[in-house]
Amino acid sequence: MPNSITNRMKNNPLPRLDNSSEIREQLLPYCRLQPGDIWEDKVCGHRVGCIDATDSAAIAELMGIERAALAIHDPPYNVAAFEVKHVSEFVEWCQRWIALTYRMLAQDASLYVWIGADQNNGFQPLPDFMIMMRGQRFSPRSFITMRNQRGYGTQKNWMAVRQELLYYTKGSPSFNVEYTDIPKILKGYYKRVGGKVTENTERSKSETIRASNVWVDIQQVFYRMEENVSGCYAQKPLKSIERIIMASSRPGELVVDFFSHSGTTLLASDGLKRKCFTVDYDPIFAEITIRRLENFRATGRTGWQNGNPFEANLENLEIQENDPDIDQSSEDNSVLIQNPLL
Repeated sequence: MPNSITNRMKNNPLPRLDNSSEIREQLLPYCRLQPGDIWEDKVCGHRVGCIDATDSAAIAELMGIERAALAIHDPPYNVAAFEVKHVSEFVEWCQRWIALTYRMLAQDASLYVWIGADQNNGFQPLPDFMIMMRGQRFSPRSFITMRNQRGYGTQKNWMAVRQELLYYTKGSPSFNVEYTDIPKILKGYYKRVGGKVTENTERSKSETIRASNVWVDIQQVFYRMEENVSGCYAQKPLKSIERIIMASSRPGELVVDFFSHSGTTLLASDGLKRKCFTVDYDPIFAEITIRRLENFRATGRTGWQNGNPFEANLENLEIQENDPDIDQSSEDNSVLIQNPLL
């Protein structure tokens, strides 16, 4: 065992797993799903598949006869099946899983897609993705921006602190209004009421504001937060996914996510009494998704902070000084479904 790994392992995160081939080779034997396999949770009926988001037969096997009220997708920007793609190839790939999503949604349902906008590359793939969506059967509803607390940039440009989220609908789904904990701080919109000129905060019935399409109250995930899952390079905050689920679904309904990554959609769905079917093309991220749910049920913790999901296996791994960390597992409340289509 490397000297840098202590018994407590409090500061040994995994590196980015998408570009750490040596670590990936050591973690793969600990993944219970192979391509095409589906894990089913015995407690709430959640399902996790090691499946390509564009594989219609495998997605159909995952869904069975059920249809979802909500889809939340966070595709790897300009990457398809681990290969960096030209924007046109990426958008063509997106079109395939978008069409498949439509078929797997209920008659009245919502779709949310996180999508990148590279300011050094014509803000792609966001604009071409939006143009592609014009030809789909979904109706556009909103363009949401989530503001990061940390950003990147230079002294010659505005700091980049935004993440983009597109909201579409199929049919006429319900939408649940949510009030945030953001206080009303902007004054204006003067109006005469009862002969007196008032501004908007005086007329308000609430001290806080409704959730708008600009989210400034959600902390981006970083290593000091309990929900952090090291190795996952594109983890979305639990609060952002919970907001989407509460706004666009009801308890007991089904939520789908074709790019599970760190398992945030599954964890949020479980906490909010929704059922979740989620998949990831990568066996390691599919395993992380399962372990995150198991770890939460066993410990009440939403992630591993500066640890990792493979802690129990680490003593058998050869990890560099700035690579390592942990995992926890609980009682096995699952069944493994071998995909008969493969």
